[in-house]
Amino acid sequence: MKTAYISHPDCLKHDMGVGHPECQQRLTAIQNELHAAGLLAQLRCYEAPLATTDQLARVHTLGYIESIRQAAPAAGLVALDADTAMNPFTLNAALRAAGAAVLAVDLVLMGTVNNAFCATRPPGHHAESDRAMGFCLFNNVAVGVAHVIQHHHLQRVAILDFDVHHGNGSEEIFHDNPQVMLCSTFQHPFYPYSGANSGNDRMINAPLRRDADGTVFRQAVNDHWLPALDRFKPEIIFVSAGFDAHRDDDMSQVHLSDDDYVWITQQIKAIADQYSRGRIVSVLEGGYELHSLARCVTAYIRVLHAQEI
Repeated sequence: MKTAYISHPDCLKHDMGVGHPECQQRLTAIQNELHAAGLLAQLRCYEAPLATTDQLARVHTLGYIESIRQAAPAAGLVALDADTAMNPFTLNAALRAAGAAVLAVDLVLMGTVNNAFCATRPPGHHAESDRAMGFCLFNNVAVGVAHVIQHHHLQRVAILDFDVHHGNGSEEIFHDNPQVMLCSTFQHPFYPYSGANSGNDRMINAPLRRDADGTVFRQAVNDHWLPALDRFKPEIIFVSAGFDAHRDDDMSQVHLSDDDYVWITQQIKAIADQYSRGRIVSVLEGGYELHSLARCVTAYIRVLHAQEI
């Protein structure tokens, strides 16, 4: 198996203030763990390009894109909401994060690699078509999905989102698009307080109670995700890969273990092998306890890269 690892130094420069959990050390911890495991040298490493306005405009309004450009400060911080801010480097980081998903799609569809992991920030799955929120500016995974549909002409695309927060932005963008299925697990009730009753036959939401453990999580995937994906038969799978449901991460009250993330990666890989020619594009979302984040991303990529755990 060939796995692409896509990142960019610009993503380290985005900073939302002292003590903010969505910090540059997240990417540093991941890369250090991959290096220590001897895995980074085996991956095909690429620098993320800047997403173009046309690529962003497939999922965001032009007015919103321009408002983000105009909000970018020359110095200091500008708050977009209570949780999300921009510094002078944020705009380029956000454009790189979205551009990474586009590059990942092209690499996978051209057969250069079998799958790709985008180690970028800011994350994206809370960003709606015209709204930044929840640490997110552009919806990176949505930009990639729109690219694979409009540029590569695939007809059935699945997004699998195991972040502990509901991907409200991804759902808002694709809720009525028959070409896209979104399967999501998330703590509920919990930020952004959506998802419990907003699904349809392609928006497969599986809320988890606040004390859910790996058994509950695996049952939700088996009961809700897998039957839906068997019906839909996706031609490519995107993953909103958030690791903040880990029991060591104090961002939530769900209690997943390292083994649960290995298990879900194995399920995703099996689905992709069955229906999608093994094609998987993964985009980093949450995960704020640096040690568990680094371990779980490394285990996730190891499964994608078909190494033994």
